[in-house]
Amino acid sequence: MQIEVREVANKKEKLSWVRFPTRLYKDNEFFVPFLETDEMDTFSEEKNPAYAFCETKLFCAYRGKEMVGRIAALINHAYNKKWNKNAIRFTRFDFIDDYEVSEALFDAAVSFGKSKGLTEIMGPIGFTDMDHEGMLVEGFDKLNMSITFYNHPYYLLHMERLGLKKDIDWIEYKIKVPDHLELCYERVSEHLIKKCGYSVVTYTDRKVLYKDAFEAFQLIDTAFSVLYGTVPLTPEVIKNAIDGYIPLVNLDYICSVKDTEGKILGFAVMVPSIAKALKKSDGRLFPFGIFRLLRALKCKNDTLEMFFVAVDPKHQLQGLPAILICTLTEKLKQKGVRYCETGPMLETNLAVHSMWHHFEKEQHKRRRCFIKAI
Repeated sequence: MQIEVREVANKKEKLSWVRFPTRLYKDNEFFVPFLETDEMDTFSEEKNPAYAFCETKLFCAYRGKEMVGRIAALINHAYNKKWNKNAIRFTRFDFIDDYEVSEALFDAAVSFGKSKGLTEIMGPIGFTDMDHEGMLVEGFDKLNMSITFYNHPYYLLHMERLGLKKDIDWIEYKIKVPDHLELCYERVSEHLIKKCGYSVVTYTDRKVLYKDAFEAFQLIDTAFSVLYGTVPLTPEVIKNAIDGYIPLVNLDYICSVKDTEGKILGFAVMVPSIAKALKKSDGRLFPFGIFRLLRALKCKNDTLEMFFVAVDPKHQLQGLPAILICTLTEKLKQKGVRYCETGPMLETNLAVHSMWHHFEKEQHKRRRCFIKAI
């Protein structure tokens, strides 16, 4: 039966589009769905401020009445302007193992890009660096994080058949929390605090964190600005991220480093893994999902997900990351945390990789952004 690709036209169709991966991976023990409400808001012009500099089209593929695939075509005008590119992005590219399906969806995204005069396509990559990015190419037998894509191994054969080539990779580590931190971290941390007057700030009040959060995200924006695919984070995008994160984060796993004038020079956020809670609830909050999420965030959890670690570029090579590492490691030991999973780190970002040089770790996942001229 012939494949029909249709653009999502209403909220009901968008909900089916959002839920497609959960159905596709219903028997896969490693797939973790995104939070359904977050995905609906991400692709809402009213809820996502990134639409101020982005435009999208969402497509579904059908064989008869059955949905067999989906894709989002995304134009990030801020990215094209910043990097002098002429690209359309694709994201949320999921499909059954059928070349006719993947080709039909990909062609729909390419046609949209060509209609806008664009000359290349890249992905999977989302609205900003705060969004999900990279197709899994290693680590198919590991439980996915709550903030990253999972996909079947056969996706890679489809990318090759579609003529897509590697543009860049991200890698992820599973890091064991050490019983005893290497002395070099403690010595550097103590030296900087004493010599430079830095202060370590941990948080016990969400209102205090909220006051610091905007400056912290501006630091994240600055620190990440030279990295692949990034765009400047507008105040609206930052506020949207803060409003989403602050109510959920566990304050025990957040810290910042400030100079003598109170300026934030380093900031780190870790979150108890909610992957199993999301999986058990199929990414839905109701009727029981919200209680599972809150329990995962607040109860004892031996694995954390590392959301952000950012250091002012002027201080990255001066040892300041050691202060964050010492502070958080002590917290993790006190709370009985055994492992931390890093988010995707660009393979070229040697500064962040060096932070974990003395830790026992496993590079257990790799994901890729592809590119093709159109």
